[in-house]
Amino acid sequence: MIAVAFDPIYVLSLPENHRFPMEKYDLLPKQLIHEGTCEPKDFFSPQALDKEIVTVLHQKEYVDRLIRMELSRSEIRKIGFPVSQQLIERELIIAGGTVEGALKSLQWGISFNIAGGTHHAFSTHGEAFCMLNDQAIAARYLLDHLLAQKILIIDLDVHQGNGTAEIFKKEDRVFTFSMHGQKNYPFKKEQSDWDIPMEDKTGDEKYLSVLDDTLPQLFDRVDPDFVFYLSGVDVMATDRLGRLGMSLEGCKNRDERVLEFCHKRSLPVQCSMGGGYSKDIKLIIEAHANTYRVAHRIF
Repeated sequence: MIAVAFDPIYVLSLPENHRFPMEKYDLLPKQLIHEGTCEPKDFFSPQALDKEIVTVLHQKEYVDRLIRMELSRSEIRKIGFPVSQQLIERELIIAGGTVEGALKSLQWGISFNIAGGTHHAFSTHGEAFCMLNDQAIAARYLLDHLLAQKILIIDLDVHQGNGTAEIFKKEDRVFTFSMHGQKNYPFKKEQSDWDIPMEDKTGDEKYLSVLDDTLPQLFDRVDPDFVFYLSGVDVMATDRLGRLGMSLEGCKNRDERVLEFCHKRSLPVQCSMGGGYSKDIKLIIEAHANTYRVAHRIF
């Protein structure tokens, strides 16, 4: 069984000029059900996360000002779109979906958040359409509730997980790994526990070769008991915000490698979907759907 967090507020709360390609949040579950990869019972509607859980990880002052909509103009500019009560609720629901999904992963092996992957949110501020860091919040929740002792965050979005790196820079129980475009945003990178920057136009052969060399070392070095996987599909050559050169099939092969490593080691894994900004929405849906298809086959 695959547990999938989904709520239409992900789409409805977005400003009109930010709906594309965010409509993928609505179209992806429909595609997965239509083709039989998932069934309606696989989906759950997450609840907004309590502020008390969020402020264990994020600075309380920042969270309070965010909820009261008292961020400065420069803070809002960093986030990238006008802040509204609906968007804040959306962010709390996304984080709630990842926390609940992580708990379901402990039971069933794997879970997904149709949204999520808000890895540019720092402990004290938001950036690049990210206000609260969903996987970081969930990782801290598992640690605090003694449900995990060593967590590995695998971030294969085309953009470095700078917020996640900052949040866990002094936390030995969480290992942050980011394999990203060297010249992509953020232009000032944070230092993850292990960063692998990739050159512009890196294609399937080179990317998968590096990943094949890295994964055994990564899992042996960290020896995790829980994995968070950010499976952004903005690594494809067609992506408007990415600079790499991977194909649809190469992106699928990437997911196979990561999820097979987790399954062979009986490691629970929570997946957040991350970025995907190709001009053709059908291609975005197909790329994200491949991640679910791979998980359905492996798990």
